[in-house]
Amino acid sequence: MQWLLLPLAGLFLLGAFLRRLAYRLRLLPVHRLPVPVIVVGNITLGGTGKTPLTLWLAQRLRAAGWRPGIVSRGYGGRLRGPAAVTPASDPYEVGDEPLLLARRSGLPVYIARRRVEAARALLAAHPHTDVLIADDGLQHYALARDVEIAVVDGQRRFGNGWPLPAGPLRELPGRLRRVDAIVLHGGEDMGWLRTDRPVHRMRLVPQRLRALDATGREQPLSWLSGRQVHAVAGIGHPARFFELLRALGAAVEPHPFPDHHRFRPQDLPSGTVVMTEKDAVKCAAFARADDWVLEVDAAVDPALINDVLHRIENCHGPETA
Repeated sequence: MQWLLLPLAGLFLLGAFLRRLAYRLRLLPVHRLPVPVIVVGNITLGGTGKTPLTLWLAQRLRAAGWRPGIVSRGYGGRLRGPAAVTPASDPYEVGDEPLLLARRSGLPVYIARRRVEAARALLAAHPHTDVLIADDGLQHYALARDVEIAVVDGQRRFGNGWPLPAGPLRELPGRLRRVDAIVLHGGEDMGWLRTDRPVHRMRLVPQRLRALDATGREQPLSWLSGRQVHAVAGIGHPARFFELLRALGAAVEPHPFPDHHRFRPQDLPSGTVVMTEKDAVKCAAFARADDWVLEVDAAVDPALINDVLHRIENCHGPETA
């Protein structure tokens, strides 16, 4: 079946190349903002860990004295934007990942189909913001960037190595030669990732287990040891979540769903359910007493933030189109 898709994959690759070339030659406008822009993205379909990395960067930038804001496309939401995302926003209006970013970061988060519009709206409403992080913006060339960070899945790597729709690639691996840093999420071996770019390791670390409902209840992570749980994950790589629960000692019955799945009450099985934070923002409206959320944080090579800080120190300048 995949072979039948190769002609379409070739057209996709050609279109991506011509689009990137048009921006490089300034045949299409590239907008530079008055604050540094850090782009976090990948060259494959979702599930590499961009959202946890975006949160990690935001926290480290704020600790270093910067005042970050976050912009996103709002994939999966109905709003075209630009629009602010607050902790009370509807995930089906703004998208599940932007809502998670707003709740976990406490920072201004704006969405728009065109990230330039989201960025301008954010800066107008929060003029104190002095650095922007564009979540999943590697292919959004209309927004000029000062730092490009590509997240690579160390387990799935580049899949079959074919472009969409025959494979998972948005761009060919050679694109990684032009980013400023690569973050390798999981996997033990790095030899296959042939690059002269700095490579930083990342892993997800479980932090707490909280009730999905509004009671504020928590359980220690040890509560999962030996416990039979239904693991619910509507993310790009559900298997990684199931493996994380098994590493905590849980007896896992997996329930994978498509990325950005629109959950309904009947999607949740009876019994003890543990889900991702991304899914929790969509399931809280029909939470039950034995539904739980595993919160995780990214643990990243600290050399990455030092490199980012060095690159953005002298990036301020007037906005250009």
